[in-house]
Amino acid sequence: MQAISALAGQNYAAARPATEPQGTGTAGEAAVNLARDFTATLQQAEQTAQAAMTGGADPHALVQALAQTELAVEAAVTVRDKVVEAYQEILRMPV
Repeated sequence: MQAISALAGQNYAAARPATEPQGTGTAGEAAVNLARDFTATLQQAEQTAQAAMTGGADPHALVQALAQTELAVEAAVTVRDKVVEAYQEILRMPV
């Protein structure tokens, strides 16, 4: 019974950092990190697509890469739309 408790404790300790909030930086730093992650996702998908065309990657990896890219692009478009909406709202405010 103690071995199971110890194993559960180790698994919890290993999983805990993944659930903690990351960074307490500024909004600018968060935007830069977001742009880097977006770029990395697109580059990884492109490399996977090229490997699939030459026979170096399986079709499942290609589908996963394309799905991740689609999700990243949809998120970027949503953020852009929200920024444009906020900017337009600011322009409508009386001075």
